[in-house]
Amino acid sequence: MPLFGGARDISLFKQMNRELINDIIQTEIAYYKLALEQTISNIYGESTEKSYYEPLRLSCLIDKSDQEWSSDDFGPDIKQIYQYKFLKADLVDINLVPEVGDLILFDNDFWEVDTNIENQYFVGKNPDYAISTDTQTFGTSLSIVLSTHLSRVEKLNLIPLRDGKYPTTEVALGSNANPR
Repeated sequence: MPLFGGARDISLFKQMNRELINDIIQTEIAYYKLALEQTISNIYGESTEKSYYEPLRLSCLIDKSDQEWSSDDFGPDIKQIYQYKFLKADLVDINLVPEVGDLILFDNDFWEVDTNIENQYFVGKNPDYAISTDTQTFGTSLSIVLSTHLSRVEKLNLIPLRDGKYPTTEVALGSNANPR
């Protein structure tokens, strides 16, 4: 049985990280979740206008790369990549599952999510894939890192949230929610 990485250790680290990110650093972003049900696509699964829910204000850590300038027939263009680092427990509390295509508003620019990285495990253990039954309650995934690129967003179709949480996409049997 492991000595470190149990429920008390995990709770301590979650509490410390939550206080550090939300109360001390306080870097806030607006997170726009892509509303797939309201986005109309063509036969190829592409859409010219995407619909997004209203933004949620979230605290996170931000890792910025240097700007890269390029020039072509259409004029100069800038490329830059940001990584947004969230505490996973904060996202679970509001029922937010980050996905490719979501938008983040920070520093007056829109950033589109390219990748969702969740491979930073506390004490290096993922309890979902424990081989021994003694280690199933040790370790956890503490963070989610989103890699994004600078996006040119001309128009957002916003859809109101329900009590500050994103609605689930599951429809109960016999319910006429989300009629098509």
